Amino acid sequence: MAITSPSVGKGIALSMVCLTLLGVMPIISNLRPSEVGALSFAFALSVWQVVFAMPVFGLELKSGVRGIFGIELSQAERRRMIAVVFFTGALFGLSTYLYVLGVEKAGAANAAIAIQAYPLFAILLESLFLKRKKSAVELALTAVLIGSLYYLGTKGTFRMSGLSFWFLVSLGVPLLWSIAHVIIKEELGRTPITPVQVTFFRVAISSLFLLVVLVVAVPSGIASGVNAIFQAMSALMGLVYFLELIVWFYAVRHIDVSQASLITTPWPALTMVLSVFFLGDTIETHQIVALLVVVACIYGLMLAGLRKAS
Repeated sequence: MAITSPSVGKGIALSMVCLTLLGVMPIISNLRPSEVGALSFAFALSVWQVVFAMPVFGLELKSGVRGIFGIELSQAERRRMIAVVFFTGALFGLSTYLYVLGVEKAGAANAAIAIQAYPLFAILLESLFLKRKKSAVELALTAVLIGSLYYLGTKGTFRMSGLSFWFLVSLGVPLLWSIAHVIIKEELGRTPITPVQVTFFRVAISSLFLLVVLVVAVPSGIASGVNAIFQAMSALMGLVYFLELIVWFYAVRHIDVSQASLITTPWPALTMVLSVFFLGDTIETHQIVALLVVVACIYGLMLAGLRKAS
């Protein structure tokens, strides 16, 4: 259903819901049973995302919203779309696995801050492939952002020997997200595909990709994946992740992406607080410092982008 009268209030409220969902996701991931591996859990939560997405997908079609199914595509366009769907779906599937693994190994707070490197990779990819020039302010803020992430990855020492491998794994999540999102954004400009359809195809292909990886990489294969599906935390994680995707799409129908992003930026702070109460984590000074600098840089980058666009 198209929204004909955007509401700033609704957009802000929906963005706050996204902030909350993003903040609790790392906690849910680390509350899973210890016998459930990261790959099995990533597959299981993706399956649950498909389960939750299917009714919404069906209801949208039943309501008369055709989206991508309402247009005729040439063979070349159809092949391109299929390639985009499978490639980005695989990227999202891999990023889901790295998300679960990074949160487990690097810690919920560290992984949450690392995932905030998304603007850094988006800037890099836009500069390389879309030839979008960045201002001196944007470049300076990007340099500070890189430095703060390095500071966090070395546990506040700035020594290369202290750089955490699992922190680097966590950085793979925003890298893969940014690649997939740049591709999808270009595709969205060409077709009338709806947010629900994007979400459904994304989680369906991700589940398929992770199933193949699971069968190849894990000795128990499908059995471990099926066992993980019947764990309460995988269902909860799948529901929260699915809701975050859908709520985000509808939030940016009411307000600009930049505004919604500004509102959701501090979500790692919520993760930090919750990790103390639910996971028994101890928050270090260098984590708080890194978070404050990262959030400040992201706000600065967004404001610089808005100023350049005006």
